[in-house]
Amino acid sequence: MSEALKAVPAILPVRPRFQFPALERMVGDHPLVYLDTAATALRPYDVIDAGCQFCKYHDGNPHRGLHTLSAEATEVYEATRARTATWLSAPGPESVVFTRNATYALNLVARGLAHRLEAGDEVVLTEMEHHANLVPWLTLAKQIGIKVRYIPIDEDGRLDLSALPALLGERTRIVSVVMASNVLGTINPVARIVAEAKNVGALTMVDAAQAVGHIPFDFAAIGADFAAFSAHKCYGPTGLGVLVGKPEALELLDPLETGGEMIEYVDYERATWAPVPQRFEAGTPNASAVASFGKAMDFIDAIGIAEMRAHDVALNAYALERLSAIPDIRILGPTDPEARTGLVAFVDPRVHPHDLSTLLDGEGIAVRAGHHCAQPLHRRLGIPASCRASFGIYTETGDIDALVAGIEKARKVFAR
Repeated sequence: MSEALKAVPAILPVRPRFQFPALERMVGDHPLVYLDTAATALRPYDVIDAGCQFCKYHDGNPHRGLHTLSAEATEVYEATRARTATWLSAPGPESVVFTRNATYALNLVARGLAHRLEAGDEVVLTEMEHHANLVPWLTLAKQIGIKVRYIPIDEDGRLDLSALPALLGERTRIVSVVMASNVLGTINPVARIVAEAKNVGALTMVDAAQAVGHIPFDFAAIGADFAAFSAHKCYGPTGLGVLVGKPEALELLDPLETGGEMIEYVDYERATWAPVPQRFEAGTPNASAVASFGKAMDFIDAIGIAEMRAHDVALNAYALERLSAIPDIRILGPTDPEARTGLVAFVDPRVHPHDLSTLLDGEGIAVRAGHHCAQPLHRRLGIPASCRASFGIYTETGDIDALVAGIEKARKVFAR
């Protein structure tokens, strides 16, 4: 038995997978093997139940009524905001903005800062950005004339930070970087990047969508002005994102949407905005999702982020070992299991990723295939697409064994 295999069962003596009803279902004649957590994590019973309980008994509109249901909805909504701030080590409730998803949060920062940018200003990203932290800046480059520059990656899929000093200068206005790549799994030293960006007076943004709930995240320690993530990637509900920002940084943003409840005063000639964070939450919020996100935080805290991280590292080691043993498989990203989040993307030259994903689904195995909303990164790697297996707290070594068996079956099918 390999050392990687020995490590996994010792991490969690209680099998958390029994808390996830989705894992009780069958896909055709096969039990579900879910290896797509990087896209959306499955939800445990408590998270699902919290949303249902809110809809059953407290389904008022937060901040919009004096009656009991509205007051209860407001209490739940704002209590979760305060809890989220504490959970992230953010300055306080005023630093937490609830959005539709991380993509919206990233767009809010980019477009909200547009009025502070002019032609020739520079924004620094990385070569491993998700489209959500790339396209908004490219749009501003087209509209305003800003320049987008990139921290390169090396052959191991890590950032080459020796290039960073040359990328930062007097025209650098914003440095916006991903904390963990959704393709390579690479965990980036964001605190170091933020510190260097601050030296030239740049604002800083961290895309933490693949980080929060999977690796330790401390907003205060990182030191960034903004960070964003989605609840559904950390065992919470879909339809809810979080933008966390230093209050003074949030004050710099123009609202992306206007309308109900984000205003302070309106007449027929003018409008003024409510204080942050309310000014960024126009319209009726997804209150049931906010209510259930509190239980997602409880779930993660009950297990412990250190234990969750150790589980991912052990699974990384096992998956890297098993996949590396398959001839010709190309694994993307660092070979060190501790240098990556709980995912492994790979290319099989004998089977196209889309064909492989389709065949695996026939075996009940859910993986992601394609460019994973990172087309430029795939071109940088010289490939059109990849297949990605990503892990959650419910993932076991048997799931990875099933993946390997599925790959071997696919090779036989497509060799005919």
